Amino acid sequence: MPKGKIIKALSGFYYVQHEKDIVQCRGRGLFRKQKITPLVGDDVTFEYTDEGEGSITAIDNRKNELSRPRVANIDQAIIVTSAKEPTWRSYLMDKFLVMIEAKEVEPVLFVTKMDLLTEQEKEHVIQTFSYYQTIGYQVLFLSNEDGIDSDDVAPILDRKISVFAGQSGVGKTSLLNTLIPGLKLETGDISQSLGRGKHTTRHVEFIRFENGYIADTPGFSALDFSEVDLDLLPACFPEFVNIQDECKFRGCLHLKEPHCAVKKAVDNGDIRSERYQNYVQFIEEIQQRKPRY
Repeated sequence: MPKGKIIKALSGFYYVQHEKDIVQCRGRGLFRKQKITPLVGDDVTFEYTDEGEGSITAIDNRKNELSRPRVANIDQAIIVTSAKEPTWRSYLMDKFLVMIEAKEVEPVLFVTKMDLLTEQEKEHVIQTFSYYQTIGYQVLFLSNEDGIDSDDVAPILDRKISVFAGQSGVGKTSLLNTLIPGLKLETGDISQSLGRGKHTTRHVEFIRFENGYIADTPGFSALDFSEVDLDLLPACFPEFVNIQDECKFRGCLHLKEPHCAVKKAVDNGDIRSERYQNYVQFIEEIQQRKPRY
């Protein structure tokens, strides 16, 4: 039986890339009985039907799975954040980073709208994001005014399956429209009253780019930690992981424990204080969430 990858899911149909063809498929009834939902990104086996369409018969094991958006087998997540309009908030970006780290997906940071900043503001943003570079994240600064140079972006996306994520209104869809001429995805204006963008993307779809795929995904600003356990949270901060063995107690949560290497690094300025405060707030959110049954 032929194999392929689901690149789009819409209205109960799954569009499977098989070699140079895209085959419209339905899932088998067996999946519904087993409460299995095929996801965009799934590697699947299918069979052709009499109508020239297909039926998915098996889904390969997934290396990872995201719930917002519902996609699977992602290599990297491009977290798009704007330097201005909507205003950049470290809390939101750190939250995206945690969600992605928890799924063992590699994060990459794109900072858009740099042209809207004064020189002083620009200096501050670059200095702030230099911290994220020092802890191992790749950061790319983009200016709408100068146009986005695909030569800068293409090497990051080449031969990877990338998902775009970020707060509404930061420019994810505009970025994709620039990278892929003719795509003409719908964009929304920034809501002046709410300070965030309107939701414009209606479904998840993989789009061929270079030798990989990129996904346009719904913009959203509300995130929760329903899938991140308390003991997993410290592992989602690379700078904590690098020195956790220096903590006196194994499994240190870096809160009130004595001889904590992370708290010492915060006091010394080696770990950014604002990022540590975000971590403490994330712990409080996880502790306050309702138990799942």
